[in-house]
Amino acid sequence: MAAPYDEAAWSEEAARRVWGGAVPLQVHLHDADVTALPPPPPFPTLGPRIGYLPLLIPVIKAHFSNTLPPGVDTVWFEYKGLPLKWYVPIGVLFDLLCADPERPWNLIVHFRGYPSEILSPCEGEDSVKWTYMNSLKEATFIITGNSKSVMNMSQADQIALWESVMKVNLDGYKNVSTRLKLGPFEEDGLVQTPSVERQQSSDEPESPGSGKPCRVPVRLYVRSVQEDLEDIEDAIPLSDWESVSYINRPFEIRKVEGRSYITLEHALQTLLPEFFSSKPAIRADDSQHVEALDSPPDDSDITNSSRSSQEVEQASVSLREADIAKKAKVKLVRVQGIELDMDIPFLWVANNLKNPEYYLHISVYVGKRKQ
Repeated sequence: MAAPYDEAAWSEEAARRVWGGAVPLQVHLHDADVTALPPPPPFPTLGPRIGYLPLLIPVIKAHFSNTLPPGVDTVWFEYKGLPLKWYVPIGVLFDLLCADPERPWNLIVHFRGYPSEILSPCEGEDSVKWTYMNSLKEATFIITGNSKSVMNMSQADQIALWESVMKVNLDGYKNVSTRLKLGPFEEDGLVQTPSVERQQSSDEPESPGSGKPCRVPVRLYVRSVQEDLEDIEDAIPLSDWESVSYINRPFEIRKVEGRSYITLEHALQTLLPEFFSSKPAIRADDSQHVEALDSPPDDSDITNSSRSSQEVEQASVSLREADIAKKAKVKLVRVQGIELDMDIPFLWVANNLKNPEYYLHISVYVGKRKQ
């Protein structure tokens, strides 16, 4: 007889697998930074999927310290000639850039010549921490309607939360993050009774099931590849970031009587109608934020989310997106390195495969016909 399904146990196991996930890296020092012969061997290490490349700099620099040129370090990474966005989680970069998963993932590290025309400035750990906390505030606003639970965190809790992320300490993270009351996302219980509404203070953060529609923070990375590919593994490596659309588009769930659970496929059809539908279209009540992948999230994202939550925005698809939609077909969807069954419940994915800043990161490959 099969053991009964224990949702809490499965969720705990999923969280530990997400936090324990890592990309095997082999980091090579760029030839221009080599000042001694023979050149140093590459540095093997594990990059936590939920982590960020700048957080690996101390151990990488220690390995190459005897051969670095004099001067001020301006560390950055590249893959096959493409400078890597430091504020995108390592796992997302790997899923997005390696159509055919490369193990180990061979990266080149530079200590000079920072490509400021391509990458936003990075001051190491401080920049990553700021970006993480800002994304957490934005996600909190999307989920609850305000970011007060993050803004009101004590300095000690902020430090403990960040250190748990930096050190990939799930237990430490849970000790602090549970106080934010940001989950789990629930498909039921979205309608609040008037008596409960009257009892709830307007300043109190709302949980996902407290009456307002459930809103899931989602970040999509849409990469264009050749439409005539027989195997996605044969995709031409990215030479620039123009072929990637970076999209913040919260997924909103309203309680509908008699509706079965929402699948990942349905969620993606709603989130990316320009790619999953025969015609590019977005409902007038969809909130969205689309931008080039050229800068880390900032406070403008929270402002945009605020406007969309306070008034219904007229949603539109840019001419560029509409043009892509006429020539595009979805070829691959990855979450946490997994090509998921499209029938899987979307809220299970959101609850169990999200990153520590409460965003669900989804990499999507779309085949684009030649002009």
